[in-house]
Amino acid sequence: MKNIYQNPYRIIGILSNATAREIQARKTKIQAFTRVGKPIDSEYDFNFLEDITRDETSITKAFSDIEQNIGKVIHSLFWFINYSSFDQMALEHLKNGDTSKAKEIWHKLTNGQEINAKNFSAYSNIATLWLLSEEEMSKVTGIQYKIKLIESGYFTDFVHLVADETYNIDKNKQIEIFIDEVLKGKNISSQSLIQQLSGYAKTYLTQKATEEPVYSIETAVESCEEKRSKDKSNTYKYAKELYTNTQKPLAELKNILGIQDLKYQTMADSVAKELKQCAIDNWNNSDEEETDLKKSIELATLANKIATGKTLKEDIQKDIKTLEGMKDRELKQAVELLRSIKNAYEENEKKIRKEVEEMQTTDIAILSGWRTINWTAVKKNIRSSISWEGVNDLLKEILIFSNLKKIKESDKIDLKSEFWDLLNWIKDISLEPCIVTNIIDSYKNIPPKLGFEILSVEVFDTDNKPFYIEDIRYIGVKLNIKSFGTGKYTIYKKYINPKGQYSHNSNISPEGYTTSKDIEITPTTTVIDLGGWGNKDKCTYVVGEHKVEIYIDHYKVYTQTFHIDWSPKKKKELQDNIKLLKQKLVDLKNELVEIEKFQWFRLPNVKEKQVKEAQDKIKETVEQIKKAENLLMNI
Repeated sequence: MKNIYQNPYRIIGILSNATAREIQARKTKIQAFTRVGKPIDSEYDFNFLEDITRDETSITKAFSDIEQNIGKVIHSLFWFINYSSFDQMALEHLKNGDTSKAKEIWHKLTNGQEINAKNFSAYSNIATLWLLSEEEMSKVTGIQYKIKLIESGYFTDFVHLVADETYNIDKNKQIEIFIDEVLKGKNISSQSLIQQLSGYAKTYLTQKATEEPVYSIETAVESCEEKRSKDKSNTYKYAKELYTNTQKPLAELKNILGIQDLKYQTMADSVAKELKQCAIDNWNNSDEEETDLKKSIELATLANKIATGKTLKEDIQKDIKTLEGMKDRELKQAVELLRSIKNAYEENEKKIRKEVEEMQTTDIAILSGWRTINWTAVKKNIRSSISWEGVNDLLKEILIFSNLKKIKESDKIDLKSEFWDLLNWIKDISLEPCIVTNIIDSYKNIPPKLGFEILSVEVFDTDNKPFYIEDIRYIGVKLNIKSFGTGKYTIYKKYINPKGQYSHNSNISPEGYTTSKDIEITPTTTVIDLGGWGNKDKCTYVVGEHKVEIYIDHYKVYTQTFHIDWSPKKKKELQDNIKLLKQKLVDLKNELVEIEKFQWFRLPNVKEKQVKEAQDKIKETVEQIKKAENLLMNI
């Protein structure tokens, strides 16, 4: 501790209660030694302390520091005095470097004892040794002892021992000076010290320890408010700076004061209020993009995390709820519109069909069989029951490109799926589908925001067999990805054959795709298995170049090709069979030519029969060739 190692009494080489004559004698000796260049030492250098360097500057400053009573008192609190025979014995042990023996002597005088006229010097001396300890709790004990001495009725005796007897001391002021000196050394935590102190010392240290964090917080809040008022476009940036710059001082206040302290709550709530306002301003001055909304929710959430006041927290939570309600606003609005269109259509359909049913049971002409229901007209009437022109006007107003983009960015998979199904329902049922078709096409062309990158696509036989028609049953797809976070997605696949037609099953395939799968990824996800497609009994893939297209939110994100064929042995067998059949066809055609030639003594009906038989064989062989070629292609 610098206050001890470089204490002016130590530099001079005397104890704190040295008389004026002893101080002057020491000064004269030092000056004489300095003139002849002789090293200056002292019996009070104490070898358990770090070495001391004495020069003209440090010596001059040391004498200056103890000229005034105030200096004598404060520096005495960080050094030793010799007031009793016990002090004399303990100091002799210190001269010999035996701090344990010295502590033992002073400990007997102070342990469990109140400060009195006989032990106040022991209290000060043992406290000085404790201040030199490497252990924080020993330092705290030393500080406690010094403050206890200052607060005691015997501090006047201590003061008059080291300073003039006429010097009057303000105890609270002396506590402040002592604490300031302790804090200068930065060898002890204010938080741990505050917990061990009481009375005025605790009050002052608390005020002292909180000055800097309080100032930092107030400055940060004022700075953010000022910058925000001048430049609202960068509100999010200023708010994040505020949060970052106040985390450490708020944590310090919390550790020092506790979460229930009014000062801490006031400071915390001032930060929370500014963050709350930043969240509002960020949204009000934004383009209302999804990212802007997320930023405002983030700021409001940070404000809620910091806030301590009940009313303030409730207000912030209302703001968060309001902002959350704005999330996916465009999607919710679109789905609500599409639902209303479908509901109106279905309600009209229900009403018309009910009227038709009543006609079937009440109309005499129908009951008599003279007239029937024109179901084509009924269906046309149903489809015309709402104004498709009005529907298209609403669609054009609500589903503009910017709103479609926000809908695409939403992570509400189920609601987006309903949105997509409703759009396609309107396309299928509308008498004027051009507008909704354009909307669907526009939506498809908007790239989705993904929380991962597709590194490669692996197409494989699910039974780990070669891509031979004899072996293939199901062909699977895996995506090798690099994840950037968490997210839920619906991934669609199209298995497209060499003719450009995609495979689908009307019972299980989503409209326009072969399969779909809902997946959830985490930061550790590296592979997404999308399952397989095929048939358990036979290969459903034709020979040729196939491809798998991967779609996310109806936007194609990847295409991977793969080739299907027979095994070389089987392929040769099939090709050889076709070759034989074709040769057979040549032979049969040649045979037909010979049959059709004129032959003596052959009756016309015989020739006709022979020609027909040959033609039937040719026809049969052509069919065999066609089947063989289809088999070769696995058609």
